[in-house]
Amino acid sequence: MADDLDTVMRELDLKDAAIIGFSMGGGEVARYMSRHDGRNVRAAGLISSVAPGMLKSDKNPNGVTADVFEGIKEGLRKDRPQFLKDFFKTFYGQGMVHGVSEGVLHWSLMMAMQASPKATLDCVDAFGKTDFTGDMSAFKVPTLVVHGAKDETVPIDPSGRRAAKLMGSNATLKEYADAPHGLTVTHADKLYEDLAAFLK
Repeated sequence: MADDLDTVMRELDLKDAAIIGFSMGGGEVARYMSRHDGRNVRAAGLISSVAPGMLKSDKNPNGVTADVFEGIKEGLRKDRPQFLKDFFKTFYGQGMVHGVSEGVLHWSLMMAMQASPKATLDCVDAFGKTDFTGDMSAFKVPTLVVHGAKDETVPIDPSGRRAAKLMGSNATLKEYADAPHGLTVTHADKLYEDLAAFLK
């Protein structure tokens, strides 16, 4: 995906760009910054991002254990529609301070069901087990890191907080105290304001 992004950047001759990735898209941004030297990027953003990595390890002691990802895959194999339907309730923090409409839940489920079962399973390994730690040092531009403290899909400690720490002075971390993973919907106005102020 980072190579695809590089192709778009080159074909459109984009310069002075800001690249911002949500969830797995944060991994794409991280890989672009390292694999393509952040070419023509002036600013970056990681929103509820999986980078620098979710899997628990000696380097990432606050990470998620591998059995959690295997459990997700088992749920998908057993009853993918029901698993995804339940998953999106957590994704958007239903029952917390914020949530979304039944329409948004339905739209999310329908979009997810368009993916092949194999791609869905591979996605779990990609977002759960890819280590982007080495990519963090490639962020040489101002980078906004936004993460919800109530994110149960991508917990904040191994992701948002760790990313900001690894990037050092280039990172600005904004934690949304009551936000779930899908804060692009639940906290859209706040996120828009923060992105606009950062890019200005």
